Amino acid sequence: MTLYCEELALSGLAEQFGTPLYVYSQQALTDAYRAYTDAFGSDTLLCYAVKANGNLSILRHFASLGSGFDIVSGGELERVLAAGGDAGKTIFSGVGKSEAEIEYALEAGIKCFNVESLPELDRINSIAARLGRRAPISLRINPDVDAQTHPYISTGLKANKFGIAMDDAEQAYRYAAGLPHLHIRGIDCHIGSQLTQSEPLIEACERLLALIDRLSEQGIALEHLDLGGGIGIVYQNETTLDLAAYADTVKRLLGGRSLKLILEPGRSLVGNAGVLLTRVEFVKSNGDKQFVIVDAAMNDLMRPALYQAYHHIENAEAVDTSPFTADIVGPVCETGDFFARDREIAAQAGDLLVIRSAGAYAASMGSNYNARLKPAEVLVNGREAKLVRRRETQQQLMQNELDCL
Repeated sequence: MTLYCEELALSGLAEQFGTPLYVYSQQALTDAYRAYTDAFGSDTLLCYAVKANGNLSILRHFASLGSGFDIVSGGELERVLAAGGDAGKTIFSGVGKSEAEIEYALEAGIKCFNVESLPELDRINSIAARLGRRAPISLRINPDVDAQTHPYISTGLKANKFGIAMDDAEQAYRYAAGLPHLHIRGIDCHIGSQLTQSEPLIEACERLLALIDRLSEQGIALEHLDLGGGIGIVYQNETTLDLAAYADTVKRLLGGRSLKLILEPGRSLVGNAGVLLTRVEFVKSNGDKQFVIVDAAMNDLMRPALYQAYHHIENAEAVDTSPFTADIVGPVCETGDFFARDREIAAQAGDLLVIRSAGAYAASMGSNYNARLKPAEVLVNGREAKLVRRRETQQQLMQNELDCL
């Protein structure tokens, strides 16, 4: 048994580029994107959520497919533009946009700000006035829908920091309509991430459409409805929602309204398009407890430590070792540095392991804790492997400090 990414053996990629190593499948990215366009149609604007994985080559590939982008920082906008993305198809979300970020986005010509508070409305209006512009905005409304997901990635409840409360929404729109340098474009919500049932998404859509109708009666006509992202993937044995059925329900609910539909998928486009390759350094016993110590660590993939998330782990090639129960851990000096606990694995020193479902919120959340270098990243297209991020060097890691000694 040898595991492949498209037509290339993962073991060969590890030999060529070293480990830890992120490997992405271009075909998997394309297939995931087309699943959305097939379900929702070409009239729906898909804005890929850059926070899931901001590698420039991945952004460029999605731009080539016609994707827009959902960003949450000025840095992400700079990445989109560097990759050839269209600012006019880019939505700027996030609760704490700085003055510099707002000015940068306005000058770049972004499609819309997703505004999350009244003070933010005032800030955008003031900056637009100074620049002699009208800023395109939508309001992110918190529909108070339980996404039934991990509490750290649930964003649609009253207790969460995101959005404007549904009870305050009409007043907020009236306030925005009175600000002369704002152009109200639409409405937005995002109730959470890794959603595996369509019911919360549909409930949020119904609540927003009722609000849209009430606003229309008050003379505030909206151009688009942004239902956010959050659709989950299979990490272990989850039953994911039927994308086509969800699309059909949304289309039915929209009825005859002349609203442009926008979606912000992230994890569902990239999550299962990537793996993390890691080499076993040691197998260690502490009494009855076994540990498989690998060269990747929580700084490379922090989802297990942060969310207690499950990632399937297996050998890249067939081995003669009998399976045993062990914690699969990294070398970082933290007890929380683990990828799996009490997992069945057949591994010995030198073996190559594959950590699945590592395309989203993996490399993008990486750090240099313990002065560790961020891994290289490779994009595979058929029989071609393209290095899309070089492995960091210690010189690069220390440069901003060496200059200050």
